[in-house]
Amino acid sequence: MMTSTKKPAAIPTAHPPTVLGVMGGGQLGRMFAHAAQAMGYQVAVLEPAADCPAGHAAEYLINAPYTDAAALAQLAGQCAAVTTEFENVPSSSMAALAETTFVAPSSQCVSIAQDRILEKKFFVDCAPHAGVGPAPHLAITGLHDISAVPDVLLPGILKTVRMGYDGKGQARVNTRLEVETAFKAMGGVTCVLEKMLPLAYEVSVLTARGADGATVVYPIAENVHRDGILFTTTVPGPNVSSACAEQAQAAARVIVERLGYVGVLCIEFFVLTDGSLVVNEMAPRPHNSGHYTMDACVTSQFAQQVRATARVPLGDVRQHSPAVMLNLLGDLWFDAETGDASPVHEPDWAAVLALPGACLHLYGKDDPRPGRKMGHLTLIAPTLAEATAQLRAACTILRITL
Repeated sequence: MMTSTKKPAAIPTAHPPTVLGVMGGGQLGRMFAHAAQAMGYQVAVLEPAADCPAGHAAEYLINAPYTDAAALAQLAGQCAAVTTEFENVPSSSMAALAETTFVAPSSQCVSIAQDRILEKKFFVDCAPHAGVGPAPHLAITGLHDISAVPDVLLPGILKTVRMGYDGKGQARVNTRLEVETAFKAMGGVTCVLEKMLPLAYEVSVLTARGADGATVVYPIAENVHRDGILFTTTVPGPNVSSACAEQAQAAARVIVERLGYVGVLCIEFFVLTDGSLVVNEMAPRPHNSGHYTMDACVTSQFAQQVRATARVPLGDVRQHSPAVMLNLLGDLWFDAETGDASPVHEPDWAAVLALPGACLHLYGKDDPRPGRKMGHLTLIAPTLAEATAQLRAACTILRITL
């Protein structure tokens, strides 16, 4: 499914500088830009918002809608290759870029990851080869589908087919009446109803595949969510058995190869109470749960994205230190005890940075809001117990309840 191109690999050069493009101006694009610049590349970003995290870091910022034909032509003409930091970029725009430059991941891969129905169909097709399939599910295209919902799917979770993330576009439902109510509340858009399974914990598998077919898989990350947003990622996962890790990594290799993917792909799995695995969803880009790689692995997920996009050899994924990553949300800037929304106060970063192994990453956003991802903190240490102890210390400083 990879789009072919006659252009050679984008080896970094200074005269003229080799430019890599990224669709999307968020924090993932910002961290991609930093990694690319460290390897000698310049970066061009296409993003509708004039003030964006990636735009602060990139050499070039094209302010235009993702579907703007002139802007797409400008980006393609300027760049040796283009990637994305945002899975909801129109796949048609990725296809348009691919007509004149190398694009990774391809528009076909992005379109599958954007649509829960296509994604689950792909996972079902992969299941005989991967040994892991998705939860039982049913597409809900209209009210007529709700009456036909089988009892086995309830209780379940109703999810919009598109644009759902960080818990948005989802609702837990126990009866057909609740399915109908939630469906109407979501505007009657096409949804997927998934059976609610006995979840023990969630893991994510970060993988990368090059244009030459070479594939690497990072250590398994164990994730904890709060209010639908990733709270912590711990690697190695304290509950992840070697058998579970091996099965998840093997399944991820099958998925990325059968997808014909080029780039960084994160695949989320549910581990059930009986120890079995269920594939949940995939993100065609670096992932929040992979941020620990910036400080704990030989090659970060962003450096890996640069390598895959530029079609140079993939990097070593060895983890040199146990790590715990903590998301830093805009809630930290407000007084949680009083609920007062003003004045905004800056968290005590000096105290946080005094902790051994503390690696602070702030995204350059000047408008903290509750639930908004403002940065992340990774604690690395010689042992997981020490990293976890430093997490507890950081949460005490930041007034976060564990």
